[in-house]
Amino acid sequence: MLDLLVVVVNYNTCDYLYDCLASLYANEGDFSLVVCVVDNASCDGSCEMVRERFPQVHLISSCVNGGFAYGNNLALRAYGFRDTDTSEGASEDDTELPRYVMLLNPDTVVPPDGLQSLLSFMDAHPHVGICGPKLVLEDGSLDLACRRSFPTPAVSFYRMVGLSRLFPHHPVFGRYNLTYCDPDQEMEVDAVVGACMVVRREAIQQVGLLDESYFMYGEDLDWAYRMHQAGWKTYYYPAVTVRHVKRAASRHSPRAQMEFYRAMRIFYIKHYASSTPRLLHWLVLLGIGLRSGFAKIQLALSPPRLTGQSG
Repeated sequence: MLDLLVVVVNYNTCDYLYDCLASLYANEGDFSLVVCVVDNASCDGSCEMVRERFPQVHLISSCVNGGFAYGNNLALRAYGFRDTDTSEGASEDDTELPRYVMLLNPDTVVPPDGLQSLLSFMDAHPHVGICGPKLVLEDGSLDLACRRSFPTPAVSFYRMVGLSRLFPHHPVFGRYNLTYCDPDQEMEVDAVVGACMVVRREAIQQVGLLDESYFMYGEDLDWAYRMHQAGWKTYYYPAVTVRHVKRAASRHSPRAQMEFYRAMRIFYIKHYASSTPRLLHWLVLLGIGLRSGFAKIQLALSPPRLTGQSG
C-alpha cells in the first residue's frame, strides 16, 4: 500500500520546482512515497527539467492551465480517487489508494524529517482529516494563510474593512488568520492552506475531489469545509516548518487578486448565502463586488499572466 502521494501543481516555476522536488527526495523515514507533478501548460522548460532531473516523478503534462483544483484532480483521478457523485464512485479496494495525499506548491521546501513527522501525526490522530505544517516566508515571517478560520460573513467583513489588520491580536477581529494565536501552538483550526496540506484517504473518499469552480484560492477552504461538515477535524502542526516563497508565479498579477474575490464569492454563495439575512447578504455581495471591481480595473491597466497554484 502506498503511504503518501505528493501532488505538485506547477506553472512556470521551473527553478522553484527543482528545489521542491529535491527537498522531497531528501526526506527520510519509513514510508513509501510517490511524487506526481501536474504541469499546467508551462512554457519555461519545467516538464523537460522534471524528465531529465527527476525521472522517478510521475509527470502529468496538461495542455491547458485549468487552475489549482483542476491540476490536483488530474492527479487524484490518476491514483483512483473519484467524485462522490459519479457513477464510478471510490475504489472498492482501499489498498489501491494512497493512505495520504499531500498537496504541495512548487515554491516550497520541505525539511528532511517533514514528511515522516506529518505522517506520524496523522497516524496518531485518526479523527484528523487534514493537517498542515507551519509555513514561513523567505524573510522568516509566518505565512498567515497556513492556519485560518472559515470566511463567514462576519469574519470576511472584519477582513474587508481592515479590522483584522488594525487589531490582529483581538480574538474576534483576528479570526481570519488566527493572528491572536501563538504560531508555535499545535491546534485545531478550520482550515490550512493548499500550498502544503496532508489529507487522509478516507476523508477524500467521503467528500470527493476539489471543486473546480475555483481557479485559484478558495478550493482548499472549500475542501476543509466539506470535510468539517462530514465530521473530520483539521489541525495546524507547527512541529514541521516548510519554507514557502508565496505566489512565485502570480505575485505581480492583478488577476490573482481578482481571483481571490471571485473565490470568496463562490464560497459564500455555496456555503453561507442561504442562511444569511437578506440585508447582510446584499452587503456581503456588495463588498465582494467592490473589491473585485478594483482588481478588474488593475487587470485592465496591467494584463498579467496567471498561475494555477494555491496561495
